[in-house]
Amino acid sequence: MTDVLQLAQSLIRADSVTPAHGPVFDVLEAALAPLGFTVDRFTVGEAPDGPVENLLATRAGSGRHLAFAGHVDVVPAGEGWQGSPFSGEVRDGLLFGRGAVDMKGAVAAFVAALPPGPGIPLSLIVTGDEEGPAIYGTQALIDRMAARGIAPDLCLVGEPTSAHRLGDMIKIGRRGSVNIWITVPGRQGHVAYPHLADNPITPLIAILAEIEAVTLDTGNAWFQPSNIEITDLHVGNPAHNVIPGSAQARLSIRFNDEQNGAALIQRITGIARSHAPAAQVNGRISGEAFLTQPGPFSTMIADAIRAETGIEPELSTTGGTSDARFLSKLCPTVEFGLLNATMHKVDEAVAVEDLYALTRIYAGIIARAGA
Repeated sequence: MTDVLQLAQSLIRADSVTPAHGPVFDVLEAALAPLGFTVDRFTVGEAPDGPVENLLATRAGSGRHLAFAGHVDVVPAGEGWQGSPFSGEVRDGLLFGRGAVDMKGAVAAFVAALPPGPGIPLSLIVTGDEEGPAIYGTQALIDRMAARGIAPDLCLVGEPTSAHRLGDMIKIGRRGSVNIWITVPGRQGHVAYPHLADNPITPLIAILAEIEAVTLDTGNAWFQPSNIEITDLHVGNPAHNVIPGSAQARLSIRFNDEQNGAALIQRITGIARSHAPAAQVNGRISGEAFLTQPGPFSTMIADAIRAETGIEPELSTTGGTSDARFLSKLCPTVEFGLLNATMHKVDEAVAVEDLYALTRIYAGIIARAGA
């Protein structure tokens, strides 16, 4: 059996700031091949968002096909660590390193949980691009799976979902995300001769005021209310006596399953052009909202958590986006992993005992999926 701590340390020591490639996948392949997995590694994409390496590992079996999805890329370490962010050092019962929580620890736990003998069909869907633009990562893996006729029945994503104690929360859905850029054109001129200019800031203020007053919805049984946030304003005017030639704003909308990205872009476009007919509005949908209705899959995961920890996990849709937004189109998808308290922080760390406990929980989920 694979030792989860040793594997997690090896993954952390393989520096893999997004987009990941090479050594970190070597470590993962070396752990999976002896367990009978066929490992397919491929690289797609061009700069600036690529190239990105991905790994699809499969093992045949009979019964329901369970897929585990995760990523081995990490965000930059940042400054101020007590030791090296890629040392995989254990101190006072904690494993330190960038990716310990998000999410090399969970990847290691799932591999360590894999039974050595035949059983149900199993897949690992692992990308090197979850922390980046996510253009050449899981979406490319899904295309690869379709081309090979690989269709899981259930998908477990190992994102760090636990809030205060391992097992206290699993995610059965996520809100969608869209970013929108508004550019209002004007006509530059001298402030003493405003009739010869056209100040774009005035209509932009009116646009943002109307947007700020919008209530998209009040939430529902599983989702909090959708929210629109103004995340940037830019004029770039260095002179006090010049009316600027354009003004820009950026919005970020996190939305529940009562909304969809395209309709939100269209609504914002309508507001912008009601105040500035020549306004340019560009939107990028990072992902749509999804919900895996509570049922047999979430119950299976909750049962495995309860058997190990005695905790009754909360079903939640809170937090940001994850690659589950893509995988949920394939099959019922649920997220469960380590405590998220230190993810992306300096001195990111996971309790070693939590790594072993998560391994046992994942082993319980695999056993239940084959029952």
